[in-house]
Amino acid sequence: MPGTFSSSSVLDWPPARACPMSPPPALGVARDGLPTLVRLPAGVGEEQLVWLITRYEDVKAALKDPRLSADEIRPGFPLRFPVAADSRPSGFLRMDDPDHGRLRRTVAPEFTVRRVRALRPRVRELTDQVADELAAGPQPADLVQDFAGKVSALVIARLLGIPDEHTAFFLEQTQIMLTDGEPELSLAAHHRIIAFLDEHARAKEHDPGDDLVSRLVHNHLATGELDRADLLDILKLLLVAGHESTATQIAVSTLSLLTDDALRTEVLADSGALLPNFVEESMRFWSIVQDGVVRQATEDLRIGETLVRQGESVMISLLAANHDPAAFPDPERLDIHRDASGHLLWGRGAHFCLGASLGRLEVTLALDSLFTRLPTLRLACEASQLRFREHPVFHALAELPLAW
Repeated sequence: MPGTFSSSSVLDWPPARACPMSPPPALGVARDGLPTLVRLPAGVGEEQLVWLITRYEDVKAALKDPRLSADEIRPGFPLRFPVAADSRPSGFLRMDDPDHGRLRRTVAPEFTVRRVRALRPRVRELTDQVADELAAGPQPADLVQDFAGKVSALVIARLLGIPDEHTAFFLEQTQIMLTDGEPELSLAAHHRIIAFLDEHARAKEHDPGDDLVSRLVHNHLATGELDRADLLDILKLLLVAGHESTATQIAVSTLSLLTDDALRTEVLADSGALLPNFVEESMRFWSIVQDGVVRQATEDLRIGETLVRQGESVMISLLAANHDPAAFPDPERLDIHRDASGHLLWGRGAHFCLGASLGRLEVTLALDSLFTRLPTLRLACEASQLRFREHPVFHALAELPLAW
């Protein structure tokens, strides 16, 4: 083990939270102290020590540094999830250029600001539809399952041309795949999703429609620009990331509005004029991506005060960066009047999230539909009774019981 590790403090990962609505205290201690190592559990592969990057400027620099590799099949890379037997990265987010850029370019046109703006009427129709179904259903209801999960699943399904009736299947398989500490179950769910997507893509070869899968199949697979494994990896990434992150953000943003009457009144006043500000600040405040932003150094480099040797790895904490008081004063306060546009939830650099514009749109319209249809919405339990999932990627509510 490199000598730079010997003189540093070590933090077990993931650090514990004192309150589910606040970052783990250890992240703040690490951000304000000397370079810190985290000990990753041996859920996949061997237990590893990696450097923890927490300061806003350091995180921003690390995300953009090409000397930090995202390629999860590099020797010694700290795997957070099992890799399939073919030793391929699990998607282009886990690749470096040029392969990352080559695959990313095939789907980038689907997520431009202009293309997302054109989707607005269709997304609004869906959020209104699901909100109406919620209002007509029994009480109490679970917002996570009965609204947030449905909205995000339907949006990504229709983007991919997947029939609505299949959304329950991929919702279930995604949750299994992202469960920490169960690598065999996770890998089995991965294979089921891949088989489902393969069947769907083959159907689109013979019966294309106006959807992303049809365009990938006919514009990129048929031309040889993508092979079938590339295609399926892209579709799995879009399916999983496209709905899990959005559903999580809808739920925690709703929780913020239901536990602060003054905030809710201000955000929803004047036909929701401040709702986009709230969504951006809520994304910074919650920073739902808790784990998984890991990189490995391809050469010696320094990130702030931390010297990272070639072959060593780093855990990049978006949560710690977005709660750095040097970037966001009084960061533990959800302040809809601050400029939160510089938050790092969506990343930076070559791996910046393609779905950022679509995610913002979905969350904003979902909240607007929800509180317009159900203006008397309230928690159906004490806030202290709410449970969050034991989840390595997203800090997500297990359920959010509501009444109205």
